[in-house]
Amino acid sequence: MLTAFRTFAKSKWAIGLLVLLAIGLLVTGGSQMDVLANLGPKHVVSAGNRSMSQAEFRGELDRILEQARQQSGRPLTFEDLVGQGGLPQFLQQKSQQLGFVNWAWKAGIRPGKELVLRQIRQAPAFFDSVTGQFSEEQYRNALAENNATPEMFEAQLRDQYSTQHYGAALGAGMRLPRIYGAILASQALETRDARWFTVTQAMAGTAGTPTDAQLTALMNQNADQLRLPESRSASVVLFDDGAAATAAPTEARIQERFDFRRDALSLPEKRSFVTLTAPNRAAADRIAAALRAGQSPAEVARANSIQPAEYNDTPRSALGDPAVAAAVFGLAANQVSAPVQAGVGFVVAKVNSIQPGRAATLADVREQVIAELRAEDARAAVYRRVEAYEKAREDGKTLDVAVREVGARIIQVPPIREDGKLRNGQDINPALPPQLIQTMWGLGKGAESEVVDMGQGQYFVVRVDDILPAALPPLAGIREPLAQQWVLRENARLLSARASALAARVRGGEDLAAVAASVGATLQTGTGLNRQSAEQNGQGVIAGVFGSGRGQPFSQQNTADTFVIGRTDRITAAVPALAAPIAEQFRQRMGGDHVNAVGETAIAAAAARSKAEFDESLARLSLGLPAEAPAAPATPGAPPAQ
Repeated sequence: MLTAFRTFAKSKWAIGLLVLLAIGLLVTGGSQMDVLANLGPKHVVSAGNRSMSQAEFRGELDRILEQARQQSGRPLTFEDLVGQGGLPQFLQQKSQQLGFVNWAWKAGIRPGKELVLRQIRQAPAFFDSVTGQFSEEQYRNALAENNATPEMFEAQLRDQYSTQHYGAALGAGMRLPRIYGAILASQALETRDARWFTVTQAMAGTAGTPTDAQLTALMNQNADQLRLPESRSASVVLFDDGAAATAAPTEARIQERFDFRRDALSLPEKRSFVTLTAPNRAAADRIAAALRAGQSPAEVARANSIQPAEYNDTPRSALGDPAVAAAVFGLAANQVSAPVQAGVGFVVAKVNSIQPGRAATLADVREQVIAELRAEDARAAVYRRVEAYEKAREDGKTLDVAVREVGARIIQVPPIREDGKLRNGQDINPALPPQLIQTMWGLGKGAESEVVDMGQGQYFVVRVDDILPAALPPLAGIREPLAQQWVLRENARLLSARASALAARVRGGEDLAAVAASVGATLQTGTGLNRQSAEQNGQGVIAGVFGSGRGQPFSQQNTADTFVIGRTDRITAAVPALAAPIAEQFRQRMGGDHVNAVGETAIAAAAARSKAEFDESLARLSLGLPAEAPAAPATPGAPPAQ
């Protein structure tokens, strides 16, 4: 072992490894020793030998964003595009796609070059309109306009062919057993003869008016659904002026505030410029040289198969990348920057025009300054009342006396549940802040809270006036709807009992027509019924006729207030000669669904075998978004008005 180590130490591989370690120490200062792990590029999606880099991911999302903008007819951002959990689904789909084509290539599913060329030559956009011949230049230009290269486009075509051919082979090779279609065809073409009569509510009788005892029993049986939860009413102290407006600030204060905020209120410098992002430093140097030589950004972008980004009248604060912002706002008009290392690739910028900043005048921002001073005065007044209230309580004064002395106001909160709704389950308008409800449920009856700071200069104090325990509502309050439910339930019971008694007579051997005549019902006869023709008689007839054997009686509920009682007299099986073609149609229709299901399973299995994975944080960074998706902001509520 020692000899082998010494031999390796003298080899060129050991020298190369030491050089890598030395560079790593110089760059990281010895704090990051995993040099080899950082040599390769980071991928947003990877699956075996297939991957999607940050630049490729950004390019694809740029195209999707542009399409979304055109379809919606309004400006959209990446935040709008990937909001509501759309990004993980897209990355999952992309990882499975790359995982499948990686597996397919290794498995030998490789379309020939002629197939790809044939597909390219069928696209009208790649043909010269004058000569009618395929144009290599037009082909490259059309792809460049969509931020793509011939290599990327042809690789996509190969992947599409692989997927389509696999799906076609799967569909051609998968055949469901004929019995699947035969069963459905037999059911569809089978006919039956049957007789039945309808039992109505009038035959069973209707319920009378319920007594209080009956309603109370029904209420107790449904106590879990009817019980009202614990509710609380409260008095809430607010320290603002309600609808009262604060006094207008003096001219001296307005001028003083403007002088203090002059710089912040001034209009910033704005610039119009174009940026081009290259995947590496060498390409960025070529782009910068071409721009300095007088070529337009559009020409340079087409030559390098990239998409320029144009910014019009943009302030420095609107640029998310500090390095790019420093470069752009350090140039003169018509100047080109040196390549700048950005979050994704290298950026070269050309400034087209500069709109100088302008110092604000008091006339420009007068209303803004006044609104700012009014808001400060209102917050100051609230805070003075809060301090005065706390002083009054420390002196032993009651809540009501302290409120009157300091000029605060009290609003009454009606009995509400812990979920913020009224006791009957209706919403309260306006909705109460969760912080207020939480404070109410942390106090006992008659208890008062300390001053609670809700932020934004808002404070409150709450006193719990009453606590209504969970209980069933009084019978008088729900008598009418409860009586309606009792009548419906009792009618259903009477109808079911009457139908059961009549069905028992038929099952006991009594003639069906005689049983129908005994209750004044009309006997109906159906000949050659199939499942479609029986639908007009109701679901109960279908279930009874086609759910019973020959000679067997049936009893089924047909509608909410009717039953059908009958007997299946004859069953005629489907004619094989007629059922065969229909069975094949059913089999083909079911086969498509099964092929899709098996195909989805195959793609997922291929992706798992290729160890497909994605990095959502890296994807968000590639789009200029925070690595973590922000949590949905809570919607603040407001106390109810008096």
